[in-house]
Amino acid sequence: MWWSKTRDGPGGVACLRKRSPDTTAAAYLGCVAVCLALAACGFQLRGSATLPFNTLYVDAPRSSPFALQLRRAIGSGSTTRVTNNPADADATLQVLNEFREQEILSLSPGGRARELQLRYRVQYQVFDRKKAQLLPPSEIVLRRDFSVNDQDPRGQEGEQELLYRDMQADAVQQLVRRLQAAAKNQPRT
Repeated sequence: MWWSKTRDGPGGVACLRKRSPDTTAAAYLGCVAVCLALAACGFQLRGSATLPFNTLYVDAPRSSPFALQLRRAIGSGSTTRVTNNPADADATLQVLNEFREQEILSLSPGGRARELQLRYRVQYQVFDRKKAQLLPPSEIVLRRDFSVNDQDPRGQEGEQELLYRDMQADAVQQLVRRLQAAAKNQPRT
């Protein structure tokens, strides 16, 4: 028998009511059904990435937030060790360029920007210690549409910065997945 506390008594006084065993069983069966549905659709938590090299050097400015986040993601999400010396690395990931761009999508009747498209671009390449190319120069491009609010310019700047940080995090995850996909084509050294 299950009891639940409610405030349905006379004058709003708390009283105990017997909860039906059918309600508890229905809740339990609902949880089991959700778990089975997730298992059936192939859902699984993202595990550690299997990269095609034991050590990696990230050739990017030390002050780059993208490079810092990438080093953390590889160091904590895979068995690959990020090294500070390119001579110690099995492979080098070279960040060629990193851009933040804006494009006006629409204008107000007064000629002011009403909607913007924010773009975040990262260009990179990967080569091994013999300078053989593992991944050719490639680019990750992410876009977010942004509505301009003339009433709150400070909030607008903060929101744009949050969108750029979100795109940066997405770019890091995409790059790690691309490195992981390269593992299927390259033998692990």
